[in-house]
Amino acid sequence: MTSEVMAGRRGRGYGCAVTVQTLPAFGGLLRQWRERRRLSQFELSVQTGVSARHLSRIETGRAEPSRAMVLRLAEALDVPLRERNALLVAAGFAPAWAETEYWDERLAVAREAVGWILEHHDPLPAVVVDRFGNLLDFNGGAALLMEDVDPGLLSGRVNLARVALHPKGLAPRLRNFGEVRRYFLDRLRAQLAVDDHPAVVELIEEVRGYEAVGADDGGWDGSSPSPIALPLRVRSRRGDLSMFTTIATFGAPRDITVSELAVELFFPLDDATRAAFAAAEMEPIGAAEAARATREGD
Repeated sequence: MTSEVMAGRRGRGYGCAVTVQTLPAFGGLLRQWRERRRLSQFELSVQTGVSARHLSRIETGRAEPSRAMVLRLAEALDVPLRERNALLVAAGFAPAWAETEYWDERLAVAREAVGWILEHHDPLPAVVVDRFGNLLDFNGGAALLMEDVDPGLLSGRVNLARVALHPKGLAPRLRNFGEVRRYFLDRLRAQLAVDDHPAVVELIEEVRGYEAVGADDGGWDGSSPSPIALPLRVRSRRGDLSMFTTIATFGAPRDITVSELAVELFFPLDDATRAAFAAAEMEPIGAAEAARATREGD
């Protein structure tokens, strides 16, 4: 069986075409997710009301689950919507969740909510990314952060890890490059554990292959560590900026694209950073705004 799912907007997004061939048997997938969640068959049985004996028979292919049971097991294992569809197909059922292009009119309400967040978070940076970390939208504060990034990194497939870690991106201006590099690689590996898409593997290898931006790995530079989260410390035209981030997602999504959206919000760690963003003129900023214009014109 072969199926193709298009993701991203007109070729935007890392790995926008996904081809899945010869899906694994349902039992094998169920066992993978159970082990990933570090649950025994007995523990999953307690959570779902399905006997451990029956779970064993399903995992070994000696019993076939109903559609309702597939959904119940996926819910208990907190399987993402994209992978729940894969479980359904592997069990012989039709997918339950649609995957709608981000810029499709049917997601207008979701985009409006995201846009509200971006607008009201200005002048502090905020970005919207998909499951691969591809940039879908951003506000003026984020454009300010990207003002010295090479225009080539902000055209076509714009990926947050690439923008942050590429030698022509933010990397030369990161005061704690080593910490930020480890953070992005850990995030990519976490995505790989859920979705072993070749694009994620390729991106990890690409990032690992970037040349060093200094004599060492650019690790912690002696600044006071953040008491709450890994900081992002950036040299800018307006002085050193020190920030931490939070990530917002949609609650109880029913569309795959919506379920995989992440809105990353940057907050200042000190008064100097807060003042720098407050005082910055939010005018169109070179390459970053060109990237936005290209996206909106697609």
